[in-house]
Amino acid sequence: MDHDEQSLHASSFGAAAVAYAEHRPDYAQAAVRWALEPAPGPRVLDLGAGTGKLTTTLVALGAQLIAVEPDPAMLTELRRALPSVRALAGSAEAIPLPDASVDAVLAGNAMHWFDMAVAGPEIARVLAPGGVLAGLWNLMDDQVDWVAGLAQVGGSAAVGPRDTPASWRAVTADMHLPRSGAAARFGAPEQAEFPHGQRRTADSLGATLATRAGMLVMPEAEREAALGRIRAFLASRPETAHGEFTLPMLTGVLRVRRL
Repeated sequence: MDHDEQSLHASSFGAAAVAYAEHRPDYAQAAVRWALEPAPGPRVLDLGAGTGKLTTTLVALGAQLIAVEPDPAMLTELRRALPSVRALAGSAEAIPLPDASVDAVLAGNAMHWFDMAVAGPEIARVLAPGGVLAGLWNLMDDQVDWVAGLAQVGGSAAVGPRDTPASWRAVTADMHLPRSGAAARFGAPEQAEFPHGQRRTADSLGATLATRAGMLVMPEAEREAALGRIRAFLASRPETAHGEFTLPMLTGVLRVRRL
């Protein structure tokens, strides 16, 4: 994906902020605990916080929390849902916090949008020594037969390279972390995955997939055709055709410590 395409995808979520807030899943608490495990203190920055999906889990775990989000519509939804959380306009490339002011920086389904050449030094700046940087991604468990079929039917716009476990492991093995000068400020990366799930119906799962960046930037006719294929597939499967079901998921975590 070139820079212009990356920017288009990254900026697509604001128009779907309400649907994103309604349909995107939260994160497995065990995954968030693991991400925070090495942190030297309780001060956490949720960076690229969106509508507050990861923020909600961090609140439940008792973190001393600040959220930062660049998109005004997403930030509005976050503030509406979590009025007690300090939520600031800002980005990974320009974090509105003082030096060494947090013990952990977490990013939920957001780190792949960061320009790490700029964001890496910024994250290192706001992290206290020994602090943690962790990205979390919710993955569809395509070891389950019907989920693998859905990934094929939906195509890369609906189920992308960070949306299933094997592809996530490969993509995050050498990407999405600070590089060059900033990399010297961080230790070796670690990966882990934790069971998760989301209660869905065929309609609400289709609505969830419609909030993916690849779907949001599609021409309307193409998007509706893709969603039609997804609906038809879900209606054809006994696991998903009748009422509520659990979408089998994993929360994948990539973490690294500031030296």
